[in-house]
Amino acid sequence: MPHCIVEYSANLNGQALVNLVHQGALASELFQAQGSDIKVRAIPYSEFKTGSVDISFIHVTMRILSGRNDEQKTMLTQRVLMQLQTLIKVDCSLSVEVVDIDRETYSKVVV
Repeated sequence: MPHCIVEYSANLNGQALVNLVHQGALASELFQAQGSDIKVRAIPYSEFKTGSVDISFIHVTMRILSGRNDEQKTMLTQRVLMQLQTLIKVDCSLSVEVVDIDRETYSKVVV
């Protein structure tokens, strides 16, 4: 049920990034086998600063229900990073983080 939010510099291909993040999350085997519970959305940024040199960037926030251990979370970030690296070869800052969603306070409805 992860909610994956991809923030990226607008010069990159957003749809390709969405697909790669989905594939990385699926490869972790932490979610439904067919990937139907993996939600990915992307937000391009046309204005940004990446330190003293302006390079492209991708930052992925993966919000997942609490209960997974640190090894599982690390493996998840590594799988997503590996997928992103298949597209991005040079001059791009890549980062992935996992944020727990508190199970007791999370609510969802599909209408």
